[in-house]
Amino acid sequence: MADFHADELIAQAHAGHILGGTPAIRPFMPDQHRLFFAGLPYLLIGTADAAGAPVATLLTGPPGFVHSPDATHLAITAVLDPADPAAEFLKPGSEAGILGIDLATRRRNRANGRIVSRDRGGLTVAVDQSFGNCPQYIQRRAVEPVRREPGPTEILSALDPEAGALIDAADTLFVATRSRDGLREGGADISHRGGRPGFVRRRGDVLTVPDFSGNLYFNTLGNLIGEPRAALLFLDFTRGDLLVLQGRTEIDWTGATGLLGAQRSWSFTVTGGWRRRASVPLRWSAPEPAPQLARTGIWAEAERV
Repeated sequence: MADFHADELIAQAHAGHILGGTPAIRPFMPDQHRLFFAGLPYLLIGTADAAGAPVATLLTGPPGFVHSPDATHLAITAVLDPADPAAEFLKPGSEAGILGIDLATRRRNRANGRIVSRDRGGLTVAVDQSFGNCPQYIQRRAVEPVRREPGPTEILSALDPEAGALIDAADTLFVATRSRDGLREGGADISHRGGRPGFVRRRGDVLTVPDFSGNLYFNTLGNLIGEPRAALLFLDFTRGDLLVLQGRTEIDWTGATGLLGAQRSWSFTVTGGWRRRASVPLRWSAPEPAPQLARTGIWAEAERV
């Protein structure tokens, strides 16, 4: 078992939830995690760009495109798209934060480590940390493969109306972070956030994300304490578009302006990003909302109070 890193402990102290004992973060993947990854048709991955800022992407393939040759390695058989701005940074020696999530069953597991090889067939990650997450706030969606003709990659310096509309309607996002340089424990990480449509507040190029009660590990907020840069990935579940944003964050530990269910919040100021149209050859069904959403609100409601 691994210990929490220093900034995660600081985040737990800020939140008043210091966990005793050793967390269930293993330096290897248990068999059930290895089997879970092998059944997925998509995988979220985060790393760092040349400036050390987090980036994120989504890789896809038929079930089995991710497999585990042993308990400390994940092999991902996916041709990296040169039109994906994140692809060039997925190279040997790079940090890799991996999120396996099955929206149909609300299961998710994380495996963080470093890329040890890359070739035309994909890449292999040596896993340093492996841990599961609870199913809370995950909207249930069935998935099916679909043929798509990928569109262009559009570089964004700010949010345009189309990006804003996707964010305003989102009930799911993924956030890539990394621990500050110098920490022995940690590296890149990518995590899920969910809520009712409208749970992300947008004011110009500043997004505010509520922090609902989760596993109390505070991996994401701990990373943001030491390294405030992050990347957000939004997915259009119908059209297969990916929106990836880079920016800087600030945590508000005092509360979430009365938002139902939120214990704190963090803001994300967009500094750039990209949109990849029809880049995901998968289509998801309409969501079945997570049962925890009944205990949460959206920002528009909070601001009418």
